[in-house]
Amino acid sequence: MENNDFEFDKEEQDLWEKLGKIDTPSPSPEAKTRFYAMLDTYQNELESKKENSFQAIFERFKQAFKYKPAYNWAYALVLLALGGITGYFSGRTTANETLAHQDKVEQLSSEVQEMKQMMMLSMLENPTATERLKAVSYTQELSTVDDQVIDALLTTLNFDQNENVRLVTLEALIQLAHHPKVREGLVQSLLTQESPLMQVALADAMVKLQEKRSVKQFKKLLKKDNLNNSVKSKIEKTIQVLS
Repeated sequence: MENNDFEFDKEEQDLWEKLGKIDTPSPSPEAKTRFYAMLDTYQNELESKKENSFQAIFERFKQAFKYKPAYNWAYALVLLALGGITGYFSGRTTANETLAHQDKVEQLSSEVQEMKQMMMLSMLENPTATERLKAVSYTQELSTVDDQVIDALLTTLNFDQNENVRLVTLEALIQLAHHPKVREGLVQSLLTQESPLMQVALADAMVKLQEKRSVKQFKKLLKKDNLNNSVKSKIEKTIQVLS
């Protein structure tokens, strides 16, 4: 028995050693940002709930009236209707009918997009930071982004009380940088941010986007008396890169 146990332990040890040598793919920087932002926000909210359970219950009660879960049901019903109508009309063959059916499908698709946008804007006003993080992530599901969505994201970037929400919002706005309004909003945000982490993140964003208009704003930022030394060094290097 002792020899069998020894052989089993050795085989198990060899197995773990082989498993340890397997290369593990690293997640993308964006995935890490979202994960740690969500984790940190969840932990902060959990601690806050422990400190004041009555306030947490009150916030949930208030949330139930502010956040509209019916949007989720409406969104699902629209999707079901869209799928059913698409299948029904796909069997029609005449040109006039086909055009009419396509118009109806396009109209339903537009309504789905409006529903998604409505949900996203509603969740951005949610008092829970994790819900606002989800709202920002929903921008990836929008086929088109209008000024209302951009304005809401820029407002979140500049004024949301949770730093993690602001960081994830910055990441979403970078993906929408082909909109001139987004680029202008990011440049103007440089003087709004007080957090060193946000200032550094915006500096990286300006380099990534090669936004030379930000140089003027960075020079103004350098004149602030309370500017973090590490941030100051980062900005000076950013100015050199963009100049």
